[in-house]
Amino acid sequence: MPKKVTWRMGQKHGVIATGIGMLLLATGGCAGQAPKPAPTMTQDQVREHADKTFDKLKQEEKNRPVGGPY
Repeated sequence: MPKKVTWRMGQKHGVIATGIGMLLLATGGCAGQAPKPAPTMTQDQVREHADKTFDKLKQEEKNRPVGGPY
């Protein structure tokens, strides 16, 4: 086997090893961060949000023209 081919194979393995190493470091860095807890809403907050949305919908319906395209 010529020397040039052996050197290219070594270089190829080095690039692969470097890529795998970088991937492992990136994965480890992301896994090191604690996940943020999901925000929780109480039933009263959900009800209040729904009431506001419903009131907004009623107001839009009231302001809509009678012979509108809808």
